[in-house]
Amino acid sequence: MNKKYLLFDLDGTITASDEGITRSVQYALSKLGINEPDLQKLKVFVGPPLRVAFPKYYGLSREQAEEAVTYYRKRYEDVGIFECTLYDGIKDLLHDCKAHGYTLVLATSKPRIYAHKILERFGIHDCFSVVAGCELDGRLDSKAEVIAHAMSLCGDADKDKYIMIGDRFYDIEGANIMGLESVGVLYGYGNKKELEDEGATHICENVSELHSLLID
Repeated sequence: MNKKYLLFDLDGTITASDEGITRSVQYALSKLGINEPDLQKLKVFVGPPLRVAFPKYYGLSREQAEEAVTYYRKRYEDVGIFECTLYDGIKDLLHDCKAHGYTLVLATSKPRIYAHKILERFGIHDCFSVVAGCELDGRLDSKAEVIAHAMSLCGDADKDKYIMIGDRFYDIEGANIMGLESVGVLYGYGNKKELEDEGATHICENVSELHSLLID
């Protein structure tokens, strides 16, 4: 692939992270008096910014959403952050991409401070030249803003050199807003329809297909 910068999403692309996220969302909702026993229903929270997801899926006001985010982070920081695993083959993929000459960039809607800790926990921090995420105060709270920030950290404005890789339509939408090509992956938390509807440039079923697209 004729690209220099690979922008990777984190949740649903590098890590299977639904347990930590859904249990932390469940905790936050319970603190607001909302009982949600079905963790499967809460998988929609994997990917989008929390300040968007709480009003969208549970009708919370802006003030309630801010309160929910505070409760979420209390559990997530203590427990949920490491309730995740790497997808099979992803560590080898990252090392192979770096060896192939790509510059790897993390572009996640997760707070940057959490992203650093997760990358370090799994021994893949050194694969990434740039780590971009949202800030705890709400700055960079959209995927397009995260991508724009990541590109500024790379110091290269040539959009043709970048491609965004993610599992949800938010990743593809953010890439489209920034004028970048994109890869939608189906092993995460999205589905083929949402990726196609958003106009993903490429779609890969699994990590092996992603490896073939990027390197083989």
